[in-house]
Amino acid sequence: MNRRFFTVILAAALIGGATVQSASGEDRFIVVQSTTSTQNSGLFDEILPEFQEKSGIEVRVVAVGTGQAIRNAANGDGDVLLVHSKPSEEKFVADDLGVSRADVMYNDFVIVGPDADPAGIAGGRDVVAALKAIAKGAAPFASRGDDSGTHKAELRLWKAADIDAGAESGSWYRETGSGMGATLNTGIGMDAYIMTDRATWIAFGNKGSHQILVEGDPRMFNQYGVILVSPKVHPHVKAEMAQTFIDWLLSREGQQAIAGYKVDGQQLFFPNANDGSS
Repeated sequence: MNRRFFTVILAAALIGGATVQSASGEDRFIVVQSTTSTQNSGLFDEILPEFQEKSGIEVRVVAVGTGQAIRNAANGDGDVLLVHSKPSEEKFVADDLGVSRADVMYNDFVIVGPDADPAGIAGGRDVVAALKAIAKGAAPFASRGDDSGTHKAELRLWKAADIDAGAESGSWYRETGSGMGATLNTGIGMDAYIMTDRATWIAFGNKGSHQILVEGDPRMFNQYGVILVSPKVHPHVKAEMAQTFIDWLLSREGQQAIAGYKVDGQQLFFPNANDGSS
């Protein structure tokens, strides 16, 4: 009887030890709320294995529009926020939902459109003039319409053009409510103009007859920032591992990994963590 009792206790101890070890292993991950552009461009597939090999920390990415990513992070559904709408990011920190914000990398937005170019905007560098021409000719324009960083930037540009594009929703202005890849597919299918981040466009495979028509306007600058979700507001946040990831992204090694990612010889993101942060 004593021998049986000892065997049961030993088995329980072994199972308990295995459970603790398993739980410890499973806990070696963080959740990053990020944008579809960082995922669709292939950036994370390129750089995250390098970080995981170095740190032993797995990074699980939730790729949604910036607005949704911020809402998810505000609800505590993530450890790190990596998005591209600086005013919204700064408000996130000001509301004490994030610890601090730092610049990570940048690229730019472009306007792509069909070869036919009904609005005659090809070769332009003035995005506001291009949007005015599109609206004047009621040329089809496909918008994400999803509160993403790209959508927020697009709305700012329509406002600068003094055009209420939303009032034209359902006519020449079409809101897909989808991510960048899906919006590109929809826009290309309807021969529409589309505003996209350059990284997604370079990596996108179904370009059809579309090409970049407007680029180079400073107002199309696209900055990405990273924020640690506040462990004070959400105690379950894995702050130490999350900070390890953020520190790596901002380090020389992480910045070189970002710079080294290319598609067809073209660099998709340009690191600028050392150029200033906030």
